[in-house]
Amino acid sequence: MKGFLLVLGALLLMGGSASAQELKRISLDDASAIGLKIQSDSGVKAEGNASIKITTKWPTTVCLAEVTGPDIQDARLVYRARVKSELQGTAFLEMWAHVGGGQYFSRGMNDAVQGKSSWRTIQTPFMFQKGQKPTKVTLNIVINGTGTVWIDDIVLSKEPLK
Repeated sequence: MKGFLLVLGALLLMGGSASAQELKRISLDDASAIGLKIQSDSGVKAEGNASIKITTKWPTTVCLAEVTGPDIQDARLVYRARVKSELQGTAFLEMWAHVGGGQYFSRGMNDAVQGKSSWRTIQTPFMFQKGQKPTKVTLNIVINGTGTVWIDDIVLSKEPLK
C-alpha cells in the first residue's frame, strides 16, 4: 500500500508539471526589464541637495524607509513628504505599522498627487491608542499609474490624539 501511494504521488506530480503551460518568461539580463528606475535627482529638489526620482512603466509600491521601535502610543503618527509628479495616474503615501504580531496600514489616498503637479506636501496618519506600541513602521510611496514621481523631505512626527 505504501509503495502504491508513492507511485500515485509521483504520477500526480508528473501529470501536474506536464500540463503546466508557460505564459511568459521574463529575462532579467537588463534592469530596464522591471520597468522601474530609482535615482537621486540634484536638479529637482524641495530641500537639501537632491530628491529621489522614481520612474515606472506600471503601478508599483516603493519602500522608502523602515523605522524600528518608534516611541509612540496614545498618539497620532503622521508620515509626511513633499511630492512632485508627472504621472498618468496618482501617487500617495502608505504607512505600515507592526503592532503585537500584526501588520496594519494607513493609506493617504485622499491626499494624493496626480497628473503633472508641482511640489506638494502630502500625508497619511495612523492613530495609536493607549497600549498600542509599534515595533516597526514601514514608509512607502504607492504609484497607481505610469510616469515619474519625485519625493523629498520625508518627516515622521508624533502628535497628540484630539
